[in-house]
Amino acid sequence: MLKVGQKAPDFKAGAYFKDSFKDVQLSQFKGQWVALFFYPGDFTYICPTEIASIASRYDELQKLGVQVLAVSTDSSFSHKAWHDQELSKMVPGGIPFPLVSDQNGSIGKAYEVYNEEAAVNNRGRFLIDPDGIIQSIELLNPLAGCHVGELFRQIKALQHLRDTGEAIPADWEPGKVTIKHGPGLVGRVWEVWKTEW
Repeated sequence: MLKVGQKAPDFKAGAYFKDSFKDVQLSQFKGQWVALFFYPGDFTYICPTEIASIASRYDELQKLGVQVLAVSTDSSFSHKAWHDQELSKMVPGGIPFPLVSDQNGSIGKAYEVYNEEAAVNNRGRFLIDPDGIIQSIELLNPLAGCHVGELFRQIKALQHLRDTGEAIPADWEPGKVTIKHGPGLVGRVWEVWKTEW
């Protein structure tokens, strides 16, 4: 089973991106954070809201050094049609990140989100650090889209952890207290918690 702390499986696949068809490989983004999204399908109900919500805040993600890849089992041609017919009307300028085609489900299988019975990828999100290590996994019911605000909170928390080694308490937001963990804090977390909360 794929777990946090493991190397993210590499893949190469066709994608629709900025009015063209091109190949995308996960390893080409080594050295950057990657938010890898799986969604069930183009021309569905929740997926356009999720993709559009992420796209509307893409500039903020770029400032955090995060590349976004969105993956479904649809073809690149379907991605283009969906983009042109619907997504471009939801996000000014269209979707600024690749819509990756996983037609045989091999990427979804590698990330263990592929639904064999429906032949689609279930909804899921993986945050991958600059070393290619999975730092967060979120799996959702296909009819429930992700919370983009929580995506940002997790990215900032994981980046802070990577930069400082400080542990991140529940509900942390940038500027709030972190936990400098060690033996002296065992049984005394309430002191830090009380100060902050």
